[in-house]
Amino acid sequence: MNPADCVEHVIELAHPVRPVMALGAWFKNTLCSTSGTQAFISRGAGDLDTPEACVAHEQMARALLERVDARPQAIAHDLHPDFHSSRHAAQLAAELGVPLVAVQHHHAHIAAVCAEHGVTESVLGLALDGVGMGTDGSAWGGELLRVEGASFERIGHLRPLPLPGGDKAAQQPWRMAAAVLHELGRGGEIVLRYADEPAVATLALMLQRGLNCPRSSGMGRAFDAAAGLLGLCRRMEFEAQAAIALEQAATRHIAAHGWPQPLADGWRISADGELDLLPLFAALADMADAEYGAALFHATLVAALDELVQRTVQQSGITTVACGGGCFFNKLLSTGLRERFSAARIEMLVARQLLPGDSAIALGQAWIAALNPKP
Repeated sequence: MNPADCVEHVIELAHPVRPVMALGAWFKNTLCSTSGTQAFISRGAGDLDTPEACVAHEQMARALLERVDARPQAIAHDLHPDFHSSRHAAQLAAELGVPLVAVQHHHAHIAAVCAEHGVTESVLGLALDGVGMGTDGSAWGGELLRVEGASFERIGHLRPLPLPGGDKAAQQPWRMAAAVLHELGRGGEIVLRYADEPAVATLALMLQRGLNCPRSSGMGRAFDAAAGLLGLCRRMEFEAQAAIALEQAATRHIAAHGWPQPLADGWRISADGELDLLPLFAALADMADAEYGAALFHATLVAALDELVQRTVQQSGITTVACGGGCFFNKLLSTGLRERFSAARIEMLVARQLLPGDSAIALGQAWIAALNPKP
């Protein structure tokens, strides 16, 4: 690859940072190198689940090393050790004789937004996406963080739901709907509702016995569960199909009837900041009007997240919220939160030059590694 052609974006940083290289995420992989007051974001290598994408990723790293006239002092990578980008980061660090910096996925989402806005002081970070490895080894994805430069603290999260069949649950929303029914104590309905799914009896038994049902706080899975319960999407043929179908159904209802009121008592927030949407899911499970149900889901989710954030603002005194993660492609979610935050005089920061999803992860990783004290 020609080094002159490897850079897609150049982000102007608020102040000079030390030179580092970040190798990005698993999905929508990009890389990032910093030099002075600039961050150079590579072209996308794709999802690192094929040999071709992994080779493209490695070639991009070499091209970026030649393109950016500053030898990196550290190599940053995702916290997940099995990603190709993480393994390649270890190889590069050994070759260059520089330290590795492992960065939690959702911290990187928020840091990417902070880097674009030149923010180094404390912010609240609302990171909403499908999945990323948490510091406890579990699957995160609906997170409220307190972020200050290179450090973060998890202060709130979505109630984890079981993923029956593991990764299959992220591709088949009916599985997430079944998981919600199980959590509601309505597991007996699973086989009746999804009788035409060949694996339904086995799945119901898996949930009952807790076999191959890792839990995840991912917001993407909450969207899948809602779409599955409302009959909008059983199986996905492309990424985020269920979430898109849910948003489109909600948009049709809102265009015709306006926003519904959030469901009264549709959520619970525990003392330690866990947001439980099971009351909302219980209502959706019994709803005949899918478009109204989709709109109700969005209205209630926005209200619930707003309450979670406002509680934390009152406790912490921090009035800036950086928002990142693929769920912020959803315009109803983004605009709904912006309106509520604005009314409460909370500043909402979002991606400007980059997209909110995983293609921005490398910038966040680089920002964190660059702000880390030198080893």
